[in-house]
Amino acid sequence: MSQHQPLPKHEHATLKFPEGFLWGAATSAHQVEGNNTHSDWWQWEQDKPFDLRSGRACDQYNRFEQDFDLIKQLNHNAHRLSIEWSRIEPKEGEFNQTEIDHYKKVLKALKDRKITVMLTLWHWTLPVWVADKGGWENGATVSYFERFVRKIVPEISDYVDLWITLNEPGVYIYETYIERAWPHSKKSTWGQVKTFLNLTSAHKKVYKYLHSKFPAGKPVGIANNILSFESNHKHSFKEQLSVVLNDLFANHLFYFFTRGAHDFLGINYYFHIRFKDKYLTPNKKDLAQQTHDVSDLGWEIYPEGIFEVLTDLADDIPIYITECGIASTNDDRRNRFLISYLQEVARAIKAGVNVRGFFYWSLLDNFEWHLGFEPRFGLVEMDYSTMERHIRPSALVYTDIIQHNGIPHSLLRFIGHTVNAEEVLEKRQKEIRKEIESG
Repeated sequence: MSQHQPLPKHEHATLKFPEGFLWGAATSAHQVEGNNTHSDWWQWEQDKPFDLRSGRACDQYNRFEQDFDLIKQLNHNAHRLSIEWSRIEPKEGEFNQTEIDHYKKVLKALKDRKITVMLTLWHWTLPVWVADKGGWENGATVSYFERFVRKIVPEISDYVDLWITLNEPGVYIYETYIERAWPHSKKSTWGQVKTFLNLTSAHKKVYKYLHSKFPAGKPVGIANNILSFESNHKHSFKEQLSVVLNDLFANHLFYFFTRGAHDFLGINYYFHIRFKDKYLTPNKKDLAQQTHDVSDLGWEIYPEGIFEVLTDLADDIPIYITECGIASTNDDRRNRFLISYLQEVARAIKAGVNVRGFFYWSLLDNFEWHLGFEPRFGLVEMDYSTMERHIRPSALVYTDIIQHNGIPHSLLRFIGHTVNAEEVLEKRQKEIRKEIESG
């Protein structure tokens, strides 16, 4: 070949995911439904500035059909959501059948659209009456939660495909007792221990009940916040010890205390943390000076970390990525995030990890707990003044991935910083909007 002739065009095949892979997004009830007036979070918010109160949130309680139409139009085949204990049992031992029927309608609406349902039974909020009795520090809360589950599950089980018992128990403990940024916050080592043990007990009891009541077996697991750790200096014993200890406590301890009670691992991945010099815990000053790109919340964007945690936890058990997303008002960054992180998931699958699904956080911009409404995680943008939903271009990038059940080579260009995804996908965006408007 002449040295002056151009090289042949080189196209890579689509980076494929396994057949039957679940593609979806995630939400939680308190963050999107609105007016969750019987919960401890609602009560706690009332003393906060207006922009830190959930209020109507996304009003999904009334607009769930609209949101599920968006899910279907965007080609998702699965959805993760939660139900709200405080709506169903607003007073001790008194169950609200109207609210139970509401959630049956919600879940049936997903199944009518042929969406696989992953349901979270507890996503951080508690009924006020449970909180007043000590919340998860009180051993009796295990029985209260089990009673709630035994009441609601027979009513809704026909509409659920996978169960999540608890969402991120470690984050709940961290934010309540260490950061002390959430309801009932206080400094109490013994409170942390009791809460941890009661949450492990609750998971094991609910796991056993779900499998005894429904012996055919729908898979049961938790959604656990998993972090990627590394040392700044590979030769530093202190830094390496920090990695080992933090990985043990943050990523493995709950699984250890509940071993044998997981049909799958649900992994929520957001954080990569480095340890430097004398610190056995992360140095916040160093975290604020990350050399990598960060989200609007200052969280480092580190796609290699999801490969690391997947391969670390792989042990002949199915894994679902139950949350992974970025807070950003720059949607091009969300495109790059999706492509780069899903590349690493595909790499983990190729390495033998049994990953069966990916749920982006979140379907909608929503109420982000003590951070209020400012963080923008959604594939769908929220106008909170009108409650209008607007599909972001990144949602269409995700749709193209889902339609291919993989990452086409053409999408890899979104990792580059010069691409304006909105312009590139303008035609496709108009097509999807037309489909949505026409029903």
